[in-house]
Amino acid sequence: MTKTAERQHTYEDLSELLSLMSGDEKHGPAATSTLDALWVLYDRVLRVTPERMDDPERDRFLLSKGHGPMAYYAVLAAKGFVPVEWLPGFGSYASPLGHHPDRVLVPGAEIGSGSLGHGLPIAVGTALGLRAQGLHEPAVWVLVGDAELDEGSNHEAIAYAGPAGLDRLHTVVIDNSSASHALPGGIAARFEAAGWSVEGVDGRDHEALYEAFTAPHPGRPRVIIAQVEPKSA
Repeated sequence: MTKTAERQHTYEDLSELLSLMSGDEKHGPAATSTLDALWVLYDRVLRVTPERMDDPERDRFLLSKGHGPMAYYAVLAAKGFVPVEWLPGFGSYASPLGHHPDRVLVPGAEIGSGSLGHGLPIAVGTALGLRAQGLHEPAVWVLVGDAELDEGSNHEAIAYAGPAGLDRLHTVVIDNSSASHALPGGIAARFEAAGWSVEGVDGRDHEALYEAFTAPHPGRPRVIIAQVEPKSA
């Protein structure tokens, strides 16, 4: 896989990097809703770099909201996981940057994703696998969309992770009011009932995101519900 050592990009560069990607199937709103959370994670929280992609002690980030990967690709390019030169080819036949990320083709991608409802169950399995190997330092992060929580596979994952005490598991829910089957009490109540540590934040406020991402939660998995502007019809 090609790597690049150029990692001097800042948050202000992301708009330009996003503009390099175009096409009819780019799912712009799905991508831009995740931009701030992704940046804070890769810039200030995740213990992973292009040089540590194969390190067993690295943190794992799983993009479950993989049907809108432009922001993910822009952040990976800004942080040196993929060359910026790949971005203009987004979604084309020969490009490794597909409309859904492919872990075999995209350096730094832990899973192939895009089908709603898969990422959180995979993250639960990843956290369990690391625990079984005696790897207690790596954190597992998964970013999901609120509409994904309509899927039954996520319900089972949420219900399992709390009682299992998977305290290295972190879920970021991007809430843009897309869910079709909201429960009384909202998203937070669903996770709280399963024993998770829960916090809601402004999904565009970098300091609020950072504080929520780094808050201690001993013995419990953690979910951060990042509220962003509602998705337009």
